Amino acid sequence: MSATTQDDAGPRGSGRADACGGALSSDLGWALGVVFRSYAKAASAAFAELPGGPRGYQVLAAAASGAPGSQLELARHLGIDRTVMTYLLDDLESAGLIERRPDPADRRARRIVATAQGRESLDGLDRRLRDAERHVLNGLGTEADRSAFRDLLRQLATHVSGVDPGSGTCDAAAVSQAGPGQPVQGIAG
Repeated sequence: MSATTQDDAGPRGSGRADACGGALSSDLGWALGVVFRSYAKAASAAFAELPGGPRGYQVLAAAASGAPGSQLELARHLGIDRTVMTYLLDDLESAGLIERRPDPADRRARRIVATAQGRESLDGLDRRLRDAERHVLNGLGTEADRSAFRDLLRQLATHVSGVDPGSGTCDAAAVSQAGPGQPVQGIAG
């Protein structure tokens, strides 16, 4: 007879015993780390051909949405070092996905905009990301569970961002959630 019981067989009858014999079952950091690593691996695979991988996707999605517009604002919103952002934009521009245009309000600044090719590529990249997310969240069983998880995670991220307001993560999330051509509410810029 097996030592594994129905209670420790894992979610939805996966047959896997609870990791580490349940020793980490209440450890939030462990659970977040496992989910994050799985998500990061799936997202990296989805964006393997895109310059900058997942960061390149974030920049392209923000550029396609139209906000934030300047290179510096974009770096701040996405939490990317200015120097790293410059190299990332160079690569995306070389691939024909974005353009840097002079900002009419500030001649020292450059506005980042997606090209037609960039917007077209974004459609396929969005589908790949959704597939990767479905793969990661598949263990939640139902669409209602996956939706509830997303809502709770967004609520927690918003709270954490409020505790650390300099992070800009909620602004970056609003940009990526708005999608190309949609207005972004609540972002100063």
